[in-house]
Amino acid sequence: MAWTQICCQYDGTYPGFLSGVFDCYVNREEPVEFRTPEDMCCSLYPLRTVETDEAHAQRVYRSFETFGREGREMAVRCFLTCLPDKELWLWRFLRLGYRLGPQISRCLTDPTVDRVRKAVWRLEHEAHQYKGFTRFSQLNGVLVGEIEPKNRVLPLLRPHFCGRYPQERFVLHDRTHAEVLFHQPGPKGWAILPVEDFQAGPAGPEELQYRQLWRAFYDTIAIEGRYNPKCRMTHMPKRYWAMMTEFQKDWDAALPEVRTLPGQPREPGCSGCTPPRG
Repeated sequence: MAWTQICCQYDGTYPGFLSGVFDCYVNREEPVEFRTPEDMCCSLYPLRTVETDEAHAQRVYRSFETFGREGREMAVRCFLTCLPDKELWLWRFLRLGYRLGPQISRCLTDPTVDRVRKAVWRLEHEAHQYKGFTRFSQLNGVLVGEIEPKNRVLPLLRPHFCGRYPQERFVLHDRTHAEVLFHQPGPKGWAILPVEDFQAGPAGPEELQYRQLWRAFYDTIAIEGRYNPKCRMTHMPKRYWAMMTEFQKDWDAALPEVRTLPGQPREPGCSGCTPPRG
């Protein structure tokens, strides 16, 4: 008996999506598109609205163990990617995984596995980049950082920064997806929560001084003979620069008397690179 094609509407959360997977299997329905309540366009297929059920979501989540370690990781992390129609690709991946089991991670020529694998790789690569490119500022006793990722990288960054700053109170704001990672010392002292309007607040004089010192150090250790802007953009793409202290222009507002230091470059340098003079 053929499965009925439907349009599945859920609340946009991962548990909501897993609840939709459970309902589709129970009712033998094949979703051809997924929607959230914010989507306003019409569909030619019957609409099924899925209520999030934590028990059903947990059952589907536990079933990922049959995919093997790598397959389970792809099934979990695909939802964090910016892959267009990621829910539909993930649904196809899950159906294939239930049929193939641990072998799914080896089906590299399958279009669905290939698409999901590449999307997860981009997610993990971006998270790795932000481990080095994230900059924090000290604001009222709290470390505050902001990023603009393409993917939802906060769940992947959380173990790194919570392990690196276990005794610090810090906030990491994802501007793209309107989410914030909050951390305070103590067991389970973290949370990733949605925010509508996050304002970090202005930096104080001491923070501005530290920014200037970091910028001066960054430019001082540059080696003029190794200046290579193309290499820098390869290893440090420009889309990261807006959130990095090295490339922000407010650094010289703290100590105006230092602006005329002898030999100070006029343009941002880079570690191992010195901007051209003149």
